[in-house]
Amino acid sequence: MSSKDKNFTGSIPDVYDEYLVPLIFEPYAVDIAKRVAKTNPKDVLETAAGSGVVTRALAPLLNESTRYVVTDLNQPMLDRAASQQPPSDQIEWRQADALQLPFEARSFDVVCCQFGVMFFPDKIAGYRESLRVLKEDGRFIFNVWDRIEQNEFAQSVTATASRFFPDDPPEFLARTPHGHGNITTIVSDLGEAGFSHVETFTISERSRASNSMVPALAYCQGTPLRNELEERAAELLNEITEAAAADIEKSFGVGSISGRIQGHVFVAKA
Repeated sequence: MSSKDKNFTGSIPDVYDEYLVPLIFEPYAVDIAKRVAKTNPKDVLETAAGSGVVTRALAPLLNESTRYVVTDLNQPMLDRAASQQPPSDQIEWRQADALQLPFEARSFDVVCCQFGVMFFPDKIAGYRESLRVLKEDGRFIFNVWDRIEQNEFAQSVTATASRFFPDDPPEFLARTPHGHGNITTIVSDLGEAGFSHVETFTISERSRASNSMVPALAYCQGTPLRNELEERAAELLNEITEAAAADIEKSFGVGSISGRIQGHVFVAKA
């Protein structure tokens, strides 16, 4: 993974939250929120919270007495998340690295992470850190995207971007969000990190948009793929976005469209 894959800066957080969150993240956020709330936790830690889609889904489901700490490595993403959340004394916002959490051992009943572990430079170290802060019998609940072939809009946008740069194709989407979805490997890594029992679930959904420009903007300008495109030819960003929209329209139709998305959920017991 390139170090730039973690750079959600500039206008990326706003575009990400406006376009990408409703496009692909919301149904999985609802799923994670229900799984966390079902454990009736007293203390919850969310890592790699991004722009707060899980926070918005989970906070209303928690007891008023539940402590809810929401963290992300990128302060701009955390700022966006906080700005979209109704004022609440229940939520503590804190910038934090999921691999070096600033919390004491056995502090939380649940650690949850929505599509964030793929960005951990050392997956096993990240899992160990989640385990460290979990109370006895606590749960680490997280999800990852399946391979890019199971996520149609992402695959289409990647193909379009690669056409512009055949000798140096931008591969952020295939490399990072969709490059770490092997269930067997993840379960093995969780075991090596010290988790005693792991349940897995594969969830298929439909990504829906009002038109082809929505997924094109979401992926080209609301993810670190934008960093790769601007690094190669910043002046072509809008042209590539428009080409991605045209290619999506050719494959999925005019007007309202939908494409397959698929991810895996893991519930690991401390």
